[in-house]
Amino acid sequence: QVQLVESGGGLVQAGGSLRLSCAASGSIFHTSAMGWFRQAPGKQRELVAGILRDGNTNYADSVKGRFTISRDNAKNTVYLQMNSLKPEDTAVYYCAAAPSLTPVITPTSRTYWGQGTQVTVSS
Repeated sequence: QVQLVESGGGLVQAGGSLRLSCAASGSIFHTSAMGWFRQAPGKQRELVAGILRDGNTNYADSVKGRFTISRDNAKNTVYLQMNSLKPEDTAVYYCAAAPSLTPVITPTSRTYWGQGTQVTVSS
């Protein structure tokens, strides 16, 4: 079992920055890959960024160059630094943890999810 606790969402103007944090507790096996997904109203949940324990990362094309994912393995915590935010980044952001060998996390029955945090970018 894994518990994921997120923090850091909020309202920001376009061009601004936010930092999301997600602290994991429980099975280390199930947190080999951690990442962030987002879901906007009427849209499917999509992978924003993923990271392995060795630091290998993956980003969605829409956030490359603006978002940075990092993790502190000692704290079992993953971060998402979001810069140059755009209104289209508005969504509920979910932390995810999975026993994956790739940072391209594909949700399965063994994927654990945080409760979600709202990010709203105003124009």
